[in-house]
Amino acid sequence: MKILVSALEHSANVHLTSLKKELGDDVEFLGIFDKKLGEPMIDLQSLAIMGIIDALKKLRFFFKLADDMVALAKEADKVLLIDSSGFNLPLAKKLKKKYPNKEIIYYILPQAWAWKKKRIPVLAQTIDKLASILPFEPSYYPSNANIEYVGHPLLDQITEFKTQLNEEIKDVVFMPGSRKSEIKRLMPIFTELIKELELNATFIIPKHFSKEEIVELYGNTDNYNISYDAHKSLYEADFAFICSGTATLEAALIGTPFILAYKAKALDYFIGSRLVKIEFVGLGNIMLKKHKGIQLHPEYLQDDVTVTNLVDGFKKYEREKFLENSQILREYLVSGSSARVAKLIKS
Repeated sequence: MKILVSALEHSANVHLTSLKKELGDDVEFLGIFDKKLGEPMIDLQSLAIMGIIDALKKLRFFFKLADDMVALAKEADKVLLIDSSGFNLPLAKKLKKKYPNKEIIYYILPQAWAWKKKRIPVLAQTIDKLASILPFEPSYYPSNANIEYVGHPLLDQITEFKTQLNEEIKDVVFMPGSRKSEIKRLMPIFTELIKELELNATFIIPKHFSKEEIVELYGNTDNYNISYDAHKSLYEADFAFICSGTATLEAALIGTPFILAYKAKALDYFIGSRLVKIEFVGLGNIMLKKHKGIQLHPEYLQDDVTVTNLVDGFKKYEREKFLENSQILREYLVSGSSARVAKLIKS
C-alpha cells in the first residue's frame, strides 16, 4: 500500500515513526515526512516557520508544495494528514476535489474547537476518517462526522512515569523551545533564572541542531548540561521550565512538575489572542480543566515571563498535588494511538 503523507512538524514525525511500526513493511510513504521513514519529496528543515508573519512570507512556496502533493497523490492508495492544519486542511480540499474517491485520514486534528469552530463542518465533509487524540474533541463534531478518539500518541513513546518525587529539588530541566525564534526569546531569561536558582541545570536541545546552531542559540554551555533525550531527562529531573508545545504534555504525563513560559512575537500574540478563545495554553491544563475543572501547572505568557515571576512560581509550587493530577491525566488519555490509527488506515 502506498500512502501520501503530509507530516510537516518534528513532533508529527515522532508519532509517524510509531505508526509506521504498526503498519509494517508492506506500506510505503510518499510526500512530506522525515527522511528516516523513506524518501520524502522535500527536506523538513526548509519548512520550519514560527508564527503568522513568517507563514505569510512563505505563502507562495507552500502553495507550490500543495500542488506538488496533489500531483503525487495520483500514485497513492490513501492519504494521511498529520497536524499542521494551516497547510493540511487546504491540501485536503484540493485532494478531495481532484480525487473524490481517494480516502483521506486526518490524525492529530486541527484544534478547531479552540479558535475556528467553523472549520468543524468543513473537516466533517472533507475528511473520510478523523482520528482524534483528545478525549473531549469528538463531542464538538456533528453526528455525521466519522470521528473517533484513538488515544494519545505520546503514550506510544513514554513508558516511564513517576510515582513519587524527591524531597529536595536538585536537578532542573530547561526546554526553551524547538524553533530558533522561541529559543532566542527565552534563553536570556532562562540563563538569569539559572543564576537565581543555583541548581543543577540541563538544557534539552533538539537533535537536528548543528554545533554552530547550538552555539548561536544557547551560547556558552560550559555552565550547564545538555541533553538530546527529552523523555529520559524529564524523567530524571526534579523540576522543569518549558516553552509551550508538546514538551509540556510530555512532562505532564511523565510526572515532572514544571512551569510553562511562552513568549511570541508581539504581533503574532496580538492576533492569536483574539482568535483563540481558550483559558489555557498548555494541553495538560486544557484537558484537565475540561475533564475535572482543575489546573495542572502554572503558565506565564508574554510580559509575565520574567525571572521574578518564574522564581516566585517555583517557590510556591505544589509538587505533590501536580503528581496526583498527572496520574488523573494519564488515566483520562487511556493509551497510545498508533495501533488504532494503523487499524483505521488498513480498514
